[in-house]
Amino acid sequence: MYAGRMRGDETSRLGVTVSKRVGIAVVRNAIKRRVREAYRMRLRAMLPEGVSVVVIARAGAGGLTSDAIGGELNAMIRAISQRI
Repeated sequence: MYAGRMRGDETSRLGVTVSKRVGIAVVRNAIKRRVREAYRMRLRAMLPEGVSVVVIARAGAGGLTSDAIGGELNAMIRAISQRI
């Protein structure tokens, strides 16, 4: 996960990348949907205004549940929020 502020931009954004190594298209798209949903439901409110986040899913992410993905992202957002 990468995070940073963009000059002159006050909106928070999310980017998600999932390599073909993670699985077939159905699995990759499911991961992207789960990450976007976790961001929408709970993570966006945790970030300061204007912070953009890029999530890079690695091999093994296809086997995680939505709750596990949300938990991993939650921990990362907490760590990032303290540094920014």
